[in-house]
Amino acid sequence: MPLGLIALALGGFGIGLTEFVIAGLLSSVADDMGVSVPTAGYLISGYALAVVVGALALTPIVNRWESKRALQVLMVLFTVGNAASALAPGYAALLGGRVLAALAHGAFFGIGAVLASSLVSAEKKAGAISIMFGGLTLANVLGVPLGTIIGQQWGWRATFAVITVVGVIALAGITALVPATPAETAARPSLRTELAAFRNRQVWYSLLMTVLVFGGMFGAFMYIEPLLTRVTGYSDGAIPWLLVLFGVGLFAGNLVGGRWADRGLTRTLVGMTLALGIALVAFALLSDNKIASAALLLAMGFFGFGATPGLQMRVLDHAAEAPTMASSANIAAFNVGNFLGVWLSGLAISAGFGWVSPLWVGAGFAATGLVVLLLASRGVRAVDASDVRSAEPQLIAS
Repeated sequence: MPLGLIALALGGFGIGLTEFVIAGLLSSVADDMGVSVPTAGYLISGYALAVVVGALALTPIVNRWESKRALQVLMVLFTVGNAASALAPGYAALLGGRVLAALAHGAFFGIGAVLASSLVSAEKKAGAISIMFGGLTLANVLGVPLGTIIGQQWGWRATFAVITVVGVIALAGITALVPATPAETAARPSLRTELAAFRNRQVWYSLLMTVLVFGGMFGAFMYIEPLLTRVTGYSDGAIPWLLVLFGVGLFAGNLVGGRWADRGLTRTLVGMTLALGIALVAFALLSDNKIASAALLLAMGFFGFGATPGLQMRVLDHAAEAPTMASSANIAAFNVGNFLGVWLSGLAISAGFGWVSPLWVGAGFAATGLVVLLLASRGVRAVDASDVRSAEPQLIAS
């Protein structure tokens, strides 16, 4: 395994920690800053929206640069944003630091995914991407619980200080381990070429699948704590361990999904999306059973994130002439899915459908994503068949 993948995974770990750890610190941040918990919640939604902006606006700029240099600059931006968060004198400054760090998120994963796939042979590309995203999932398994404990013991600012140190280490790792690719610079596609990738209908299918699959999983997950305590009957003390279990599912699903996607991309995406929908429905029906709920929480993480390397690989496959912009757009799609899933699940709860309703919303997202995937696959087969037919006269003539 190329050592550069480890450095990219460490950067992904820091970014994942920044995005998700705030959920366990909202109450302490709200108390310290003198704002309500819902207002502090904008630190989460504001981050997600800034990721979308950064992925679409910052990527075309840094993509003009050599990949290693671009990743170094993005990691500096990420580190400065977290340092500003740790030192923020007030809520507005903290939100500003979060936004600054988020701007690097989409472009880092977009450029990093393309670079990671270039470090290995063609049959191992999805696996290489899964290693990079493994840092993101590891942040959920170990980083978020540890970051929450640090915040509870020494204050939320200490958590952001630790993330800043992670950013510095990741920057050093990228500098030392990621190979430079100077020949790439002259061959960079123009912005017009990058944007032309979005004329491909399959790119849009891929982005929509990302929104639906990830939105279904994340929309259900964000309301998992009240479901497990108020419906399933778990104690508050059991929640951190259950979240670790979910994180284990994310990590395992990401690695396995990457390997399976290398062997059969469409087959893996169909299987993971279908299994995610079934797991969410089963979870909704068995949510009053502790053992079943724990097992299905693990399955939800496994199948939900098991599709991630394949979703990213599918975008790269259908935007071969302009992969970086399309890859970053897919990272934006992940965060659009986060926003929509959480929003619609919240509406369902507010409408009186109960704490189980986010699971049904997530199942609906997954089912719709499966339909989109099947339609997209049908379109690919139709194009392939058309290419074969158009080639036949030339073969006969020859």
